[in-house]
Amino acid sequence: MPFDTPLAQEIWDKKYRFRSEAGEDADLAATFDRVARAVAEAEHPANRMVWRARFREALTDFRFIPAGRILAGAGTARNVTLFNCFVMGAIPDSLPGIFEHLREAAITMQQGGGVGMDFSTIRPSGAPVMGVGALASGPLSFMDTWDAMCRTIMSAGQRRGAMMGCLRIDHPDIEAFIEAKRDGARFRNFNLSVLVTDDFMAALEQDGEWTLRFDDQPYRTLPARDLWDRLMQATYDAAEPGVIFVDRVNSLNNLAGIEMISASNPCGEQMLPPYGACLLGSINLARLVTAPFEPRAGIDEGELERLTETAIRFLDDVIDVSRYPLEAQATEARAKRRIGLGVTGLADALIFCGAAYGSDAAVALTERWMGAIKCSAYRTSARLAAEKGAYPLYDKDVLDRPNLVTLDDETRVLISEHGLRNGCLTSIAPTGTTSLLADNVSSGIEPVFAFSYSRKVRQADGSSVEEQVTDYALRVWRRLHGDATPPEDVFVSTQTLSPQDHLRMQACAQRFIDSSISKTVNCPADISFEAFKDVYRDGYRLGCKGLTTYRPNAITGSVLSVKAAPAKTGTQDAPLAPRARRLEGATYKLKWPLSAHAVYVTINDADDDLGPRPFEIFVNSKNMDHHAWTLALTRMISAVFRRGGDVSFVAEELQAVFDPQGGAFMDGRYVPSLPAAIGRIVAEHLGNGADTNSAPAASSEAACCPRCGHKSLVRKEGCDTCLDCGHSKCG
Repeated sequence: MPFDTPLAQEIWDKKYRFRSEAGEDADLAATFDRVARAVAEAEHPANRMVWRARFREALTDFRFIPAGRILAGAGTARNVTLFNCFVMGAIPDSLPGIFEHLREAAITMQQGGGVGMDFSTIRPSGAPVMGVGALASGPLSFMDTWDAMCRTIMSAGQRRGAMMGCLRIDHPDIEAFIEAKRDGARFRNFNLSVLVTDDFMAALEQDGEWTLRFDDQPYRTLPARDLWDRLMQATYDAAEPGVIFVDRVNSLNNLAGIEMISASNPCGEQMLPPYGACLLGSINLARLVTAPFEPRAGIDEGELERLTETAIRFLDDVIDVSRYPLEAQATEARAKRRIGLGVTGLADALIFCGAAYGSDAAVALTERWMGAIKCSAYRTSARLAAEKGAYPLYDKDVLDRPNLVTLDDETRVLISEHGLRNGCLTSIAPTGTTSLLADNVSSGIEPVFAFSYSRKVRQADGSSVEEQVTDYALRVWRRLHGDATPPEDVFVSTQTLSPQDHLRMQACAQRFIDSSISKTVNCPADISFEAFKDVYRDGYRLGCKGLTTYRPNAITGSVLSVKAAPAKTGTQDAPLAPRARRLEGATYKLKWPLSAHAVYVTINDADDDLGPRPFEIFVNSKNMDHHAWTLALTRMISAVFRRGGDVSFVAEELQAVFDPQGGAFMDGRYVPSLPAAIGRIVAEHLGNGADTNSAPAASSEAACCPRCGHKSLVRKEGCDTCLDCGHSKCG
């Protein structure tokens, strides 16, 4: 089973290919065989071969994609969990209890599970600690210990850690929590979310006051709007924290009668009770579209429902074959049999069907496809309950829960007769790496980030390299239509969509999802704060359970980066490729007369469809007097080069710089500063030639300047002053 992209091959080889002393997965087909065989072991011996074949068929062509932990761990006999993420137990407000829960989180992460925690149970900073005559350091100080633990687990060679830290909107330390990610070095292993209650949203709507409290003790009161604006300003500046509308999460939970949720897994798609676990898999909608780009393009809903049946059974079996880091997690998972079937490739599927993401047509198709998945998932779970038994804590009152009242009559009858095998069935995960594995289909329900972009790939030594990636839908278009221009009104991306387009699609999908959705509302860097600050409120009004945003900023950086967009001109500037491992260039020796050491200027070029163009510049010399400003200068110039377009202005601006201490005479011309000399080299490299700054006309009374050699030295106010270079000597 060949891969379409080198990146997909690399991801499989590094993340999902099983190797041991006894052998290894020979290819992707062998990986799928291993996974299907291992999961089918949960079936009755007489049926294992049948379900092994069904599972294997679903995996073919990435039609169904289990989450990464399943692909990497199933059938390996390794002491790892097949669950991606967990929410840890409620943290007690005591030092022994806090560190016991830190230990449990470390064990969970060591076995490959990400973790989420609610730190609202820890008393605020400055609160008295009875019996020891001390003041509490607050939840953020203990979050630092979790952050250090995660960093330590990573350094021991495990997969990169993932954690979610949550704090209630009424906790007295909420303002410090909101501002924490402004420190670019703190909580780098955490995602942060504020647990926002319905009462707070009501106070916000009424422009009322909000009281911060702990353990029913009020601490202080402030305007709800001020706290909200502070939250949104931090999100605008640093892309965090996100929000979880925790009361809505609990009111819409299928299991509301037997559990209380106060945290989510690291990516936010699974809101879970203490020791809850999320087991994930995705149906790849992009692979199910027939006749892409044709008027009859669409998904066979009967086939979609059959694939859903297989996927639900597959995930239910994983519960029985997986290991669990803690016994409490095993007990929780088996009592409620919660799974999270979602989708990926939605944006690509919409493109194939001619529907622009965020449009009315896209919403209508999403409703049809998600509705088909939901009904099939519940019918399958009811039939599994008839065959294998309902989940142990099943309560027939679940039929009255909001997610179930909208089911069709046939499905509700099945549930009333047999119960449900699974307490919750659906959620939508980010599927970032597995979507890349599936030849870079669009991730989850996200729009296409960009149809061609650079991705930072972490290496074993901690460094990163950039890989060029092309979206699956664009590759299919090129296979079918060659060099024909794709329709711009359909090939929309994150770069062109409004926040409202994102919210509309998330809210549409949420109506068919039991748990939640991992989704980022991407916003342009130049969006104003006034336009940005209502994104979370709009999402709340539309029925979303949680939200996060990303606006390019100087604090967080990003994994993905888009090449510069072409200019809207007749001769468009082609976007530059990411830096290749080897670039061609030239090094120029600059002998600056006022320095004892030569200056070496290196300009490297990147080559694209329009030919070579400057990509980066370096300036080096033994003379360290210039190091700081030359380093800053070259980094800025390199950034300008990488943006593409006409960069000749760089040479012009540099050559216009005059040093108040004077320039130098070079090659028969006066050069007013060392930056100007570098500008001449840039101009030469661009093929524009050196600037010909002419010296002022010499006075007949002038003498030759000892510095620049021009006959421009005159006596003024008791000093010899050069009219050319500014050299001055008094006395």
